[in-house]
Amino acid sequence: MSSLAPHAPYADGPADFAIGLKPIAPQAWLEGGEADPAARKDPLLAAEPDLVWGEIEGSRPGQAEVLAMVRAAGVRVEEGDRPPLLAAARAVPDDLCLMERRDGVWRLAALSLCAGSFFTAREAIGHSLGELHAPVPGFSARFLRRVERIFDGLRPDLILERRNWSVLNTDALHTPDPAPYRARIGEIDPADAGQRVFLRMERQTLRRLPQTGGVLFTIRVWRHPLAALDQDPARLKAFAVAWRGASDDFRAYKKLHLFDALVDGFLRARGE
Repeated sequence: MSSLAPHAPYADGPADFAIGLKPIAPQAWLEGGEADPAARKDPLLAAEPDLVWGEIEGSRPGQAEVLAMVRAAGVRVEEGDRPPLLAAARAVPDDLCLMERRDGVWRLAALSLCAGSFFTAREAIGHSLGELHAPVPGFSARFLRRVERIFDGLRPDLILERRNWSVLNTDALHTPDPAPYRARIGEIDPADAGQRVFLRMERQTLRRLPQTGGVLFTIRVWRHPLAALDQDPARLKAFAVAWRGASDDFRAYKKLHLFDALVDGFLRARGE
C-alpha cells in the first residue's frame, strides 16, 4: 500500500492561486526522505543535461553560498569538479533554484531541476520572475509586485514555505512535459483510477543568501495514488472539497477537467 505524503496542501481549502508563504523553523528547511538522490538525478543529467541543469555567467559565487548553506544544514556533499549548486542538489531530494537580482529584476541564475513539474531548465534559465510565471492566470496583475517585494525584503533569518498540488496519471518525478501522460488518460479504466491517478504535491521554500544577496528557491515533490487517501478519511474529505471547489482558473491551468470522470468516480465510490 502506498503511503500518504507528509503534506496535504489541498486541505487548505478549495484550490485557487495564492502566494501562501508561511515561516518555518530552520531545522525544518530540508526534509530529506530519499536515501540517495544522486542515484536518481545523475542519469537524468547524463541523458538530458539541458533539461535538468542550467547556470548563467557570474552565478558561481551564489552557487558556492548555496553549497555552504546545504552543508551547514548537516548534509554531506561530494563536490568534485561540479558546479557548486549542482553538487549541492545531488545530495538532497529537492530541486534547487538560485534567483539573483540582475538588471533590476530577479532572474533565475542557476538551477538543478530533476523533478520539474511541466517545465525544463532550458526553458527557465535566465528568465525573470514575471517570465517564469507568465503561464499562471493573472500572475502579473495580481502577484508579481508582491512577490518581488517578498524577494527584496526577505531577511536571512527567515525561511518561508509554500505548498501546492496537481493531479497527473503518472508517479514519475521528472515530468518536463505532461502531454504524453495526459494523452493516455483515456486508457485508464475508471475502476483503476485510485491506483493510476496521482496527487502530485510540491513543497517549496525561499531563503536569502546573506553574503551574495540571492534567494534560494527549493522544490520538493511528493506524490501518491488517489487510493492512498483511503488511509485517512479526513484527507479524503478535504481533497473532495478542494477538487469540487477549485476555481475555474486553477482548473484550467492544471488541466483538472481532463480527470473529472476518473476523480469524480473515485470520490463517489467512497461516498464523497
